[in-house]
Amino acid sequence: MKWMPLILLTVAGFTFNTSEITPIGLLSDIAADFGVSEARAGLLISIYAWVVALLSLPLMLWCARMDFRKLLLIIVGVFFVSHIGSVLATGYWTLLASRIGVACAHSLFWSIAPPMAVAVTPDGKRSTALSALVAGGGIALIAGLPLGRMLGLLAGWRVTFGALGLLAGLILIGLFRFFPTLPRSGEGESRRDMLRDVITSRPLLMVYFITAVIVTGHYTGYSYVEPFMDRIVHMQARAITLTLALFGIAGLLGSAVMTRYFFRYPRRIISMACIGLPVMLLLLLPVASLSVSLLALLCILWGLAMTIYNIAFQNEIIVLAPHNSAVAMSLYSGIFNLGIGGGAFVGGIVCDHGMMADIGFVGGSIALVAAIYAIFRYLPLRRF
Repeated sequence: MKWMPLILLTVAGFTFNTSEITPIGLLSDIAADFGVSEARAGLLISIYAWVVALLSLPLMLWCARMDFRKLLLIIVGVFFVSHIGSVLATGYWTLLASRIGVACAHSLFWSIAPPMAVAVTPDGKRSTALSALVAGGGIALIAGLPLGRMLGLLAGWRVTFGALGLLAGLILIGLFRFFPTLPRSGEGESRRDMLRDVITSRPLLMVYFITAVIVTGHYTGYSYVEPFMDRIVHMQARAITLTLALFGIAGLLGSAVMTRYFFRYPRRIISMACIGLPVMLLLLLPVASLSVSLLALLCILWGLAMTIYNIAFQNEIIVLAPHNSAVAMSLYSGIFNLGIGGGAFVGGIVCDHGMMADIGFVGGSIALVAAIYAIFRYLPLRRF
């Protein structure tokens, strides 16, 4: 049972990521149910991400000395209760309130999950731990998002949120039974010292800047890829669901690539991921206008680049802040979600101005700035 804690973290990662991205697949249905525009429904994504961005660091600092096992149980408990609130939501604002509760749990989970995954995994298996954790997110795209969309189309979006709440309840039971007690993360160090160690590290600040910009570009396109496929490409609902699943298949492929090759060719892999993201976004409309099959291939490459980027830079956080990784990861998680919110917001503006076809061009242009900075400023400073 030595791998059970990592399995539970991976399943929890799947559940948290599925919950975060579920509104993307059900955006049109939620908007129709509450009588709001798709852009306003898209604010559920933006506000969720902004709450995570704002609260990840302060909540992690507040909980820095708490036993990780106890903290994890509280996080999953809040996640469970908040999903019950989503099921019972009577309007747009009550749904938003419940999503804020989920976002609070999310902000802490992804702050502690990577260092916890490393801590509960046998020595020498750091890449396996991180790849498995991120693979949970990839499976969320393969199974969670498409199944959540299908379930929502068949039985209503509330049933999708209810199913996620049920899964969270089962995870909570498993964690209570199998998860070990881990040392407190901030023992012997003040919160001020923890924060100072992070914000005075130039490589970490560069990682945060690259992440904020490249994730903003990614989610400018990805947040509205479902209505893009529907309205611009005129794909059928089943084809949209299948294409969205390809992002997740690419996530699993990316996890496998990272486990096998990252520590051999870290610089080359990071460079390819950083360049691949803007290139795939810039090609979104041209490829979609040629063939749905080519669009599916592009989505695989797009998802592959994003997965590799995420695993690589989570590893960078742990390497650059080995004794303070939870706080450093909380800031990374917050900035990552700031990028999600910013991207969804920018994408909403693009769509509101009748330019939905151009979400790839806008997102790709933003991500290209981060890619150039990463290759010419950050990577030359790193010794792998």
